Amino acid sequence: MTPNPTPRIISLFPLPATVFFPKTYLPLHIFEPRYREMVEDALRESAEENRLIGMVLLKEDWQKDYYGNPPVHPIGCIGRMMHVQHLNDGRFNLVLYGLEKFRVQEPIFDRSYRRAWVEAIRPADETPASLPESLRTKLEASLQIYAQIRGWENHVRTVQALRLDDEPLVQLLSSELEMTPNEKQFLLESDDLVQQCGRLIDLLGFMTDERRSRTGSNRPSDAGP
Repeated sequence: MTPNPTPRIISLFPLPATVFFPKTYLPLHIFEPRYREMVEDALRESAEENRLIGMVLLKEDWQKDYYGNPPVHPIGCIGRMMHVQHLNDGRFNLVLYGLEKFRVQEPIFDRSYRRAWVEAIRPADETPASLPESLRTKLEASLQIYAQIRGWENHVRTVQALRLDDEPLVQLLSSELEMTPNEKQFLLESDDLVQQCGRLIDLLGFMTDERRSRTGSNRPSDAGP
């Protein structure tokens, strides 16, 4: 799927614990009235192929003004609504597909939900679209060590069987591994795929060391030379 250009104005859906990544899928249950309105507007105003929502992470202390407009991290990911189920009571079940990252330039508070002027974040033409073989190998080794400590070997074998290309693999792991929202935001804000993979390897190493210290395991955490 080739991402459409990001519109200059998009609707924002801020959440406190969800970071959305390109080339991943995100199921959502929409129940708040303002975000029901957001979905209804997107369905009414956009063509079928352009039903877009920008996902952003709320900053800390969001609870103080949740029903207002608490601050959000400036970098998010735009998603296309691939599946929409309109429930009888007005709620929605959605599945978003991540298209590309964006940077919030200026918020707009003209509706019950917030919108924003945004700038698409796209790799420079000279940025490699794939990982160096040594970096991919180190990522897979780091994942294998962490999976052994967590007892997730079967899950890792399932991921390996998918034979994902570099970017879908890095984005899937960034999305699905058990990290804090701020750690995932750190991954999302990477300058390119290589930097994101390096940060992911570092976080896997940290999580491995932390888990090993809690369980008393002597398995090594260093995935490579």
